[in-house]
Amino acid sequence: MILNVKPQALLESKPGFPLNRRFIQITGYPYRRIHRFIIPAFSRRKILPSASKKATITAVLGTEAERSEVEQSRGAPPLVRIVAVVGDGSVSPLKSAPWVEVMLHTALSLVKLLEQKCQKQQKQTAHYTVQSNQAQRLKWVDDGYEMQVFTDSILQSNDKETVENLQRELSGANILLNIAVTNQESVKWIQTNSQNIPNILCFDSSPTLRTKLGGSFVQTEPKKGNIFSKLPIIPQPQKIKESMELVKTVSEAWERQNTDDIRFCLLVIINAYIKPVPILKNLRAQGFSTLNCMIKNCGPQVLKCLLDSDCRNALQCLNKCSPVDQVCNYQCIASYESPILEEFSLCVLQKHNCLCLDAKIPEKPYVEPMARFQGEDLSHKLAEDLFVGWLGGLDWSWRVVAGQNPAYDQFPCQYQLFYRGKARGSFWYEPVFQVWTLDGDLVWRRRKYRVKRAKVVGTFNFSVLDNGVVSSEFWTIVDVADDLSWGLFHYSGAASVAGQSYTGAVLVSPTGEYPIERERERLVAALDRCCIKEWELFNVDNCSCSGPPLGLPEGSSLHSVLRIPAKT
Repeated sequence: MILNVKPQALLESKPGFPLNRRFIQITGYPYRRIHRFIIPAFSRRKILPSASKKATITAVLGTEAERSEVEQSRGAPPLVRIVAVVGDGSVSPLKSAPWVEVMLHTALSLVKLLEQKCQKQQKQTAHYTVQSNQAQRLKWVDDGYEMQVFTDSILQSNDKETVENLQRELSGANILLNIAVTNQESVKWIQTNSQNIPNILCFDSSPTLRTKLGGSFVQTEPKKGNIFSKLPIIPQPQKIKESMELVKTVSEAWERQNTDDIRFCLLVIINAYIKPVPILKNLRAQGFSTLNCMIKNCGPQVLKCLLDSDCRNALQCLNKCSPVDQVCNYQCIASYESPILEEFSLCVLQKHNCLCLDAKIPEKPYVEPMARFQGEDLSHKLAEDLFVGWLGGLDWSWRVVAGQNPAYDQFPCQYQLFYRGKARGSFWYEPVFQVWTLDGDLVWRRRKYRVKRAKVVGTFNFSVLDNGVVSSEFWTIVDVADDLSWGLFHYSGAASVAGQSYTGAVLVSPTGEYPIERERERLVAALDRCCIKEWELFNVDNCSCSGPPLGLPEGSSLHSVLRIPAKT
């Protein structure tokens, strides 16, 4: 394979901070030496998607100061224009959802999002004007993004107006995505009409369609649609290596096959070659200041961790994971979880914020809570009772059936325990779940969240200390069936000192089984209010769940107004 990448001249390219809250790569030392210090995981939940082993997010545009200067010289930040061309009739690996539907869900709305609520997508024959869920997620990142989706069927049609529209869009595009385009006539047309587009990504498409980054082609040997299948053996200049890492990052993120990672692919390219992406800003190392902070404030904890085999193994394990492979990272934590590891992250991150990061709970999308249950207006007490669910009739409140978050919802056998505490007005949530360790053992883990009522009935503020770092979350009861046969809870959260924010939703039932077919229409409507498609959900493995460590603290109480019968 020959790689010929020339990042933009004039601006110095520097390695960025890996998109991973679990380790930091500190650069800037003499003789180009790199010192790596690993930070443990803080939460099971993930926000921003995936990448490759030891890859970094390459800041091709240079330092933040340089990037800011460039933006100021341009005046208003440019509109990022993205065009996706999808092979007609192609099917994605996301529960066999059509690729065009997946990309519509990923696309940016052509009409500026005026409300925070999700809106239904609009279609116009083979060209799609999109107001879809994932489109709005990108709008939540930056209103200056725009994306349009076309199927290649229009290139074989007599619809001259739509073809000309595609040509116009390509002429002003910053990024072109070719998805499952294999028709040779379509391939030739795209090659002819995309010559001036600086960034082109090709997935599951004809090998004659070439990937381009920063205006230069990246030549690869095709392998199952992977845009980065082999690395050249010959040494490469540093800037080319960084570009290679970025391509590898994007390719492996795409292969994770979820909508969050599709979004991540776009954000990485935008951040590297077009303009800074604010949510990636928090993920860069702070250099000497981070190292000095760790040594000055947390020397004993760092030394204690390095001298402890479990803590040290956890750090080494994390270093081998793909930077944002949350399943891999949390598996490392679950395999070597220890008080010493928690003390390390509690000092370095939570107490002293050595990474100098800050993240807020996402305000978008705004998901309205359900208003009535069993014909009655929802109250705070009734909403809490809905969380408590089946506890009392069963040994748990709910079992998780599926969820949208690709990290959190991979874990088997998830039980939810909601209960009122001994202290007046206290309310608690304890998730119990399984994790496969690196030694092949299936172990149980349990966390404890403090829950407080929010202003709007049916919404709550959660907080938890997970592996030494505090995560704060905002939960909404989206819907619960009148017979408590299923429920849908939405959450938005942030681990502030980790610079991480995230959103997701969990579908629950008393048995861990999917709701029956007659409930599907109501469930899909509830998911739509969360800006989530049903095919985005990750099913939880509830097959082998014997011996969960359930039980409640002494003095706990359950329902206030609901009466739950024993479940047979």
